[in-house]
Amino acid sequence: MFAKFRLVFSLPDLRNKILLTVFLLLAARLFAHVPLPGIPREALEKMTGSQFFGLLDLFSGGSIAKLSVVMLGVGPYITASIIFQLLTYVIPSLEALQKEGEQGRQKINQYTRLITVPLAALQSYATLALLKSQNIIPMPSGFNLFLILITSIAGTILLMWFGEIISERGIGNGISLLITLGIISRLPMQAAQALAFAGIDLTTRGLSLSMLDSKALFQTFLFALFAIVVLATVVFINEGIRNIPVTYARGLRRGFTSSVQSTLPIRVNSAGVIPIIFAISLMIFPGFLAQFLTSARSYWLRKLAFIFQEIANPNSFWYPIIYFVLVFLFTFFYTSVVFQPKKIAENLQKQSGFIPGIRPGIETEEYLGKIINRITLAGALFLGLIAVLPALIQQFTGSNVFTIGGTGILIVVSVVIETLRAFRAQLITHTYEKY
Repeated sequence: MFAKFRLVFSLPDLRNKILLTVFLLLAARLFAHVPLPGIPREALEKMTGSQFFGLLDLFSGGSIAKLSVVMLGVGPYITASIIFQLLTYVIPSLEALQKEGEQGRQKINQYTRLITVPLAALQSYATLALLKSQNIIPMPSGFNLFLILITSIAGTILLMWFGEIISERGIGNGISLLITLGIISRLPMQAAQALAFAGIDLTTRGLSLSMLDSKALFQTFLFALFAIVVLATVVFINEGIRNIPVTYARGLRRGFTSSVQSTLPIRVNSAGVIPIIFAISLMIFPGFLAQFLTSARSYWLRKLAFIFQEIANPNSFWYPIIYFVLVFLFTFFYTSVVFQPKKIAENLQKQSGFIPGIRPGIETEEYLGKIINRITLAGALFLGLIAVLPALIQQFTGSNVFTIGGTGILIVVSVVIETLRAFRAQLITHTYEKY
């Protein structure tokens, strides 16, 4: 291990990529502690005890809880990327642009950056409105509102720039690393809260066991074991792949042919965390809409505003149910967009490939459709349970301390595995050695 470490830092190109990645990640964390202008400091204490923005705070890397200049994180950029990713399957001109290679992808990336700006403005205003609805901050107005919107948009663009530099000149996917670092940065605080629940006080004066509670300590120990089980399950499901055997016919001289055996891999969780992001966006919208209907003159509109507030409240009965259903449905939707059995069957037929025992064409399309639907069902149930896991644990334990962010674990596991693969590929490229 130490030999590899010395080898990495003996290669100037690889060493510079690692140092650039670390520097930009640390710079992003520094900006996460710079507060927004015009926000009262006592609002931070209210944010600390509020569970309303837990998921948004997850994707912002803890910046919303600090009301920092990068409050939105890379959320608007991710939303814009998902929108264009879906539009490429719907709009033929964008699909043709994507097939043009690197030049087409650069144009799509430029469109994504442009759409990020209005999305950041809209999300910033919606976040302020929701914070005001929870009586956390007063709604800014006039120049203060303009200053906060401009600052939050600039923070999002800055993080977007950091992420793209890391992706191009560093190691791994920059946007994913920024989110992961924000999640990991919250672990010490969560660990301290769990220990404080058990009566273990970690202060600047040292370790205090005066308030040690054996029952609470046992619950904390069980919670830690459960967290390890959840982590192992996330790794197992996230790396689960169904390999469909495929045979390719290759022509030889004098009319003879040979076959080449291969596989078509389909992941159990092929949608990643994108369905959760979709569901979060929809779960926030009712709360934002309720702000405009609360003061309506019509009784039915005020009643509708109350229903929207209940839907958007994480402590309500219907919130985890609706959230689970949305994640479940979006998983099927996104998988159907990304994996289209008809196109896969056509590509296999064009490449002289076929699934053993299945005729090319319509039968292959139907077979792949059945396989993908069965695998997606398991992945959708997995993502749905991961999404509502904190709410379920809170219902069973009755405490906000014992909450496992299944979404956060899923993101961290995926990004760490992806980054290690990218690092290994870089190492092999520079040394031509197989590890």
